Amino acid sequence: MLQHLSKGRMDLMLGRGNTAPVYPWFGQDIRQSLPLALENYNLLHRLWREDVVDWEGKYRTALQGFTSIPRPLDDVPPFVWHGSIRTPEIAEQAAYYGDGFFANNIFWPKEHYMRLIRFYRQRFAHYGHGTEKQAIVGLGGQAYIAKNSQDAVKEFRPYFNEAPVYGHGPSMEDFAKLTPLSVGSPQEVIDKTLTFREHFGDYQRQLFLMDHAGLPLKTVLDQLDLLGEEVVPVLRKEIAARQDPETPEAPTHASLIRAKYGDQPARQPRPNANRGDNTAGESPYRDSDSDSDEL
Repeated sequence: MLQHLSKGRMDLMLGRGNTAPVYPWFGQDIRQSLPLALENYNLLHRLWREDVVDWEGKYRTALQGFTSIPRPLDDVPPFVWHGSIRTPEIAEQAAYYGDGFFANNIFWPKEHYMRLIRFYRQRFAHYGHGTEKQAIVGLGGQAYIAKNSQDAVKEFRPYFNEAPVYGHGPSMEDFAKLTPLSVGSPQEVIDKTLTFREHFGDYQRQLFLMDHAGLPLKTVLDQLDLLGEEVVPVLRKEIAARQDPETPEAPTHASLIRAKYGDQPARQPRPNANRGDNTAGESPYRDSDSDSDEL
């Protein structure tokens, strides 16, 4: 539905989830989280690409003659990113389908993510989607920004020291050296972010964690202003100037349409096909002039 509302201006990012208390809310067990995640996406991939699906798995009820609605916009599913902190099986699944791989890239040293991204790139090429350089990679990062570095350090330290994840552990300075955390002026955040390419190769998406460690809302909004006004424009310019010509842009809805249809018109559903009354197991698309206007 969001794909339709945004006219294709959306990607989907999947995360397996590592918070144990959440799983019972949905009748699941975190000890089965990996096979559950793999099975669920394998099914979703089919539901988006097959008009009528018969399916049986382990973690949910079977489907018979099932058509998911609404159908993907222009019969082109959203581009998918598989997010992971540490799981090579998720990188393998992303590579198998030619999807994007999003390395969380927070809290852990760069060497950990270098291994994970290298594995994804190798498997992406193995499955015939392109070269290792053409694999679609996204990275996380986290920052606290102030006009000058001294204010950034002073303002963020109390929050860092009490943060649920890294508080009462390494010092903020040591943590920033070992992980992607940036605490400083806009230029310092820019400089550190530009080093990511040296470790991971060219990549297509950079996300920043900005509302971490219990920061108040006003502080987060001020951070977003600094990020958008002083950091992102420079990063876009500098990353574009450094990028290898072989590195592709991340897919968009328009590029996925071109890849699928070329110069031909995109496939469109029949009237009322997204209404939910396709109970006869028919295709929801009008694929020939003889198809009826009604389901």
